[in-house]
Parts: sequence; C-alpha cells; structure tokens
Amino acid sequence: MLNPYRQRTVAHAITCSGIGVHSGEKVNLTIRPARENHGIRFVRTDLPNAPVIAALFNQVVDTSLATVLGAGGCIISTIEHLMAAFSGLAIDNVRVELDAYEMPIMDGSARPFFERLQKAGIEEQSARKHFFVIKDPVELDDGDRFVGAYPARSQKFTCTVSYDHPLIRNQSITIDLNEQVFAEQVCAARTFGFLQDVEKMKRFGLGRGGSLENVVVIDDTGIVNPEGLRFEDEFVRHKVLDCIGDFSLLGMPILGHIVTHKSGHAFNLAFLDKLFNSKDAWFTSTRPAYPVSSPANIQEALAI
Repeated sequence: MLNPYRQRTVAHAITCSGIGVHSGEKVNLTIRPARENHGIRFVRTDLPNAPVIAALFNQVVDTSLATVLGAGGCIISTIEHLMAAFSGLAIDNVRVELDAYEMPIMDGSARPFFERLQKAGIEEQSARKHFFVIKDPVELDDGDRFVGAYPARSQKFTCTVSYDHPLIRNQSITIDLNEQVFAEQVCAARTFGFLQDVEKMKRFGLGRGGSLENVVVIDDTGIVNPEGLRFEDEFVRHKVLDCIGDFSLLGMPILGHIVTHKSGHAFNLAFLDKLFNSKDAWFTSTRPAYPVSSPANIQEALAI
C-alpha cells in the first residue's frame, strides 16, 4: 500500500485524444511522470517554446464556462476533470502536455482520466507531501451562494445544489476523499446542461464539442440522453467532482471540510483567494497531527 504521506507521480506516461467541449477542436494529451516537488504543470506543445503553466489558483484567468489557466498569453481550458482525477489518486507531480488550448472532454466525467492513470500505475516518491490544514473556519457567501472551510481530520467535501427543475430540485452529498470513494461515487458523474442553454451557447459559437456523448442534457421534464443517468443524483456528484478539481489548485491536498451551496467555478475560486489570504486560519505541514484519509484508515481518522 502506498504511503499517504509521500508524494506521488505516475509510473508511466499515458496518452489520449478527444475534442474540447467548448472549442470543438481535437486535442492530443500526454501525461508524464515528474520529479518530486514539481507539482502539476501544463505544457502547450503546439506553441513556440512550449510554454508551461502551473496548476495553481493564482494562475486562473477565467471561470465563465470552465476553469481556465493562463500565463504569458497562453491558456489551458477546462482542466477541472483531470485535476479531480489527480486528487482522487493523490497524485502530486506530473507534466501534462497538450497540443491545443482546451482539454479533451472525453465522456464528460473524470472516469476516462482516472482509469488511464490507474492503469499506468502510481509511483511513490521519497519526498513528503505538504498538506494545507484548516485550523479555523473561513466562509464566503453571496445571497444564496456559499462556500466554507472548517477543521476536519480528513479531506471532506459537502456540496449542495438547488435547481427549479422536477428532476433535480435539492441534492446534497458528503464524501471523504480517497481513491475508493472517488472511483465508486464521484469520477463517473458527467457534466450537465439545460437544453435551452446548450442551444443558446451554440448560437454564440460555444459548446461546439458538446454532444449527448459527453454532456447530460436536461429538457423541461427529463433527460434527453437515451441511456439516462449513471446515478440518481448525478448532478450533485458532478458538482463535487468540479469542487475537488477547483480546490486542488491550492497546490496541495486540503485537510479540512469544504462545504458549498449553489457554488460554481467562479465562486469556488473567489473563495480560494479569500482562504489563502486568511493566513491565521490555516497552516501547511508535512506531518499533520492526525491520520490522512485512505481506504485503510478513514474510519480511524474520523474517530480521532
């Protein structure tokens, strides 16, 4: 069993291809192992000098339709599903190369990335992980939107969504993040959109790569996709997937309980900025005072 306190990378390089959900452009993606303390970095191999962007919240330049990193005139769009897969496997160090500006949407979930990473294997490294430990509550609210971070002895997420639609209404989920939970409860949940919004985006030249193969489409009464839903509450499960991906942009795993209500990428990132600047509410440590969640010790961690 891998040591939850040690840094990790992939054992072997993996490749995949697909289209960007908004751009409609084909993209080839390669994920390579990286040295200790390298972090997660994206590389645009299609541009001169192959510019590199670190996967950190202060590199986010847009959150209107997805989480987008940018630096020096270069962008990497729609990174949240891959970032969630890295978090689900507790991967710290990789080099992500792509030959277009937008990540492939695959099937609209994190499962294709997660399964490829599992198959490639995870390599334990010698250096210790750095953990972002919440010691005092931090909250951000704006009307009915809310995000909070609270002390906890695991990586815990609670997400709630509320839509005026008979199929969704109010849905909530709480998870303690580890590989097994991510695999069974989160990674297969697909991105979703309302038919009227999808049609509007396409009129404005957006969502060019979206289809029933990679988006759950909702009309006035139900699901347009002939295969239906993967989970009865797939909508909130995808929201927690996005939340995991966004919060991974702190650059280290969080030990704390993240609670969101009707939040999205923009509000998640606004909260990360507030959290990071609330210096008295957190600390970083390579030796947290309580166990780190893993399938083997999660109950013990919660009991202490």
